[in-house]
Amino acid sequence: MDRARKNKTLYAILMVLCIIGFWLFENFYTPDTYSVALDDGQKTSIPSFLLPSSTTGAIAAHDHFILSYNEPFEQAEWVAYMLKKEHLTYEDRKRPYFIEDPKVKTKSADWRNYKGSGYDRGHLCPAGDRRFSEYAYKETFYTSNISPQDRDFNAGIWNRLEMQVRRWAKRYGEVFVVTGGVLEEGLEEIGEEDVDVPKYYYKIIAKGDMDDLEVLAFLMPSSESSKTLQAFLVPVDEVERMTGLDFFEKLPDGIEAKLESTTTVSGWKF
Repeated sequence: MDRARKNKTLYAILMVLCIIGFWLFENFYTPDTYSVALDDGQKTSIPSFLLPSSTTGAIAAHDHFILSYNEPFEQAEWVAYMLKKEHLTYEDRKRPYFIEDPKVKTKSADWRNYKGSGYDRGHLCPAGDRRFSEYAYKETFYTSNISPQDRDFNAGIWNRLEMQVRRWAKRYGEVFVVTGGVLEEGLEEIGEEDVDVPKYYYKIIAKGDMDDLEVLAFLMPSSESSKTLQAFLVPVDEVERMTGLDFFEKLPDGIEAKLESTTTVSGWKF
């Protein structure tokens, strides 16, 4: 074989190796976990009686929130966290990259699925609720904690609800939050991994102890609205019907049934 043919063969092999290497990088490379690099020893625990059921069993417990990942929809079916008054600080944190969640065994969806889709990478546990620690803040940028959201909705009524939750945390000292999109068949999908775009989002907020728990549930179409937040209040039972999840399943049956069947705002300041 002459030198020219050898060079052509070598170039072809190198080109194939480069293509394979690029494909592996795009599809399988996951950057180092934020948790290992930045763990500051702080944790925010959640009382077990507040946690909902999981339809998948794919629970990822981070130091400052817990989620249940739903692989067919490539996002969490719920993210749960405690928001304390002392969490609400105003440090100016630099936004990090979105990276895949190392605790999701099936691999959480890559952020590139959202690129050019027209949808925001909407946080479920808001980064703004975790400014008290660089580590806690960066944890919210795992892709398991995002869902495709209409930009006006994300910046509008959904953001107003998040701000109201912060006001409640300041007023009452601590609230529990569980939130997510309503995952159902037939949704629009984006990206190579077919990330589903929910038509509705829910947020359930609770305060108090097991014996005196007070709960509010919000269910919103994923589009901007000028309506008041109270217009989106529903019984927890309605969110359960839409999602197939069982919220507060560890409460005594009588307490759970009473909490979930009605909507009472008397204990909440809007």
